[in-house]
Amino acid sequence: MTVRRSSAAGVCWTLLMGCVFAAHAVTFEVMDGNSTCIKADLNASFSITYNTTNGTRVAGFALPSSASVGNGSSCGGREVPPELLVSFGAGHALALVFSSDGRLYRVANLSLQYNLSDTSTFPQSSGTGLVTVMTNVSDITARLNSTYRCVSSTTVSLSAGVSITLSDVRMEAYMNGANLSTDESVCSADLPVTTAAPTQSPRTTAAPSPTPPPAPERGNYTLTNGNGTACLLALMGLQLNVTHLSKSLNKTVSEVVNLRPNRTTASGSCGVELATLVLTEELTNLTFTFALNSTTRKFYLSAVNVSAFWPDMTDRFAEGNASLDLLQCSVGRSYMCSAQQTLTVLPTFSINTFRLQLQPFNITANRFSAAEECRMDQENMLIPIIVGAALAGLVLIVLIAYLIGRKRTHAGYQTI
Repeated sequence: MTVRRSSAAGVCWTLLMGCVFAAHAVTFEVMDGNSTCIKADLNASFSITYNTTNGTRVAGFALPSSASVGNGSSCGGREVPPELLVSFGAGHALALVFSSDGRLYRVANLSLQYNLSDTSTFPQSSGTGLVTVMTNVSDITARLNSTYRCVSSTTVSLSAGVSITLSDVRMEAYMNGANLSTDESVCSADLPVTTAAPTQSPRTTAAPSPTPPPAPERGNYTLTNGNGTACLLALMGLQLNVTHLSKSLNKTVSEVVNLRPNRTTASGSCGVELATLVLTEELTNLTFTFALNSTTRKFYLSAVNVSAFWPDMTDRFAEGNASLDLLQCSVGRSYMCSAQQTLTVLPTFSINTFRLQLQPFNITANRFSAAEECRMDQENMLIPIIVGAALAGLVLIVLIAYLIGRKRTHAGYQTI
């Protein structure tokens, strides 16, 4: 692994109570033998709110020219995605994990590790040690065999109070040669804005009501750990319902789109109490985060993030909710819901699930454990039972009435 450094400009400006240093882009290169797989020119600055003995402060700093490719960098391989890990300062690190669907590649995970024990960066910090924050929502997407280019500044929020601003970025993953491709995938912020000339007598035509798509295909998504054992299983059809500003109609619309399993790649991570499933289809990225409650011994869907840029959208739709408590199930079992159900993530975003079965923890023999059915499936099973019991009761009442009537008829005859 190698890294080329460029000089940093000695410019400093105040950001609230911190100081941000502007630096030129630094070039990083990840290699496997003599072959280059990732190359990046990065210009990044960071803003981190941290606790002090007297309240909070904001530390602002830039990626220094002394930054180097860290030992965690990799060209990837079977079940291991390519990763660029940049180490700098006293224990700080920036990591970009890539994924590809065969046509596009993207930054699937962006994370930052910072060291609160670094008193020069975090003076008077009341905390110590390493802190890691990350996000699975990223607009960094490019065609395979092309260079991602974004001159404009883009700020990505990693968590509350922690953000990274990228500018003048040129990078490529899954490379075929040693140099960045001359074919470029330009970010949306760098694209020219065109405004249609108004006409003197505009005519409006009522757009036909969109036809809802059919039920989606059921996808089979599996995550494995280092030894190839399944650590997360999911069988489900997914339908995304997004409210956005329509480019063609120039008004807010609700668009329903099916996730297509044959064009969707699954990635993510498995942990003891936290598991993440990332589904990527072209320019749509959907992230499910599952948490395990060690007290109740139940797992649940705790967060959902989505990033989409569909053809009729005026801007990329990137939203998330990390305060969910859905799809609860006992640990050691799988959650099952054959009926269609709607998971409301935000007022502008919901997910319809079809024939869902999932298990993010405690998987044995690479297959689902015994299932716990959702309430809708239980109710659907209960209705036939109630109807059958009612019919059986009605038949019994008619039979009893018939026997009583027949007995009274016989009792009316007298022996002569």
